Amino acid sequence: MEYDKEILQAAVLALLGVFEFDKGRAWKRDDFSVMDDLYKQGLITDPRGHRESVLLTEAGRLKAKTLAAQPTPRLRN
Repeated sequence: MEYDKEILQAAVLALLGVFEFDKGRAWKRDDFSVMDDLYKQGLITDPRGHRESVLLTEAGRLKAKTLAAQPTPRLRN
């Protein structure tokens, strides 16, 4: 099954925003290809390395909160 990459990135970013702590820090428990894409877009700090968390950039934090506040999209049949 193929997934819509943009929807997946938006979902992961929204979850990072919902579960952020310590002023923008979030656990990096999501797929690394998605996390890499969010990093390349300047929305989070580099997910590679020994830390168990990433930091949402100011732009990433704003976008994450905006996405998380949106109503849940309906699934397509």
